[in-house]
Amino acid sequence: MIIQSTLDYFLYFGAAVISLGLVGGIYRIIKGPSPADRLMALDTIGINLISLTALTCMILRTSAFLTVILLVGALAFIGTVSFAKFIERGVVLERKRNH
Repeated sequence: MIIQSTLDYFLYFGAAVISLGLVGGIYRIIKGPSPADRLMALDTIGINLISLTALTCMILRTSAFLTVILLVGALAFIGTVSFAKFIERGVVLERKRNH
């Protein structure tokens, strides 16, 4: 792919910076001292994936990946809420039995 304008340079630079953020998030998930740190790293990785996908759409000049952005955003939100509930209560789904 040929870089055509100054905007392309900034898009590629932004993609490189966001990729470094992804590496930092993965490191924090592996080394994170507490579950809360790991939760924040997962949320950060979700945001970085959304940003990287948006930059990819801009670089390729297409809107084909916009549904992927919505899907990753929804999954990141559900994952964050579920993991936060697990940290707080120890279970994600509570089963109340009448026996």
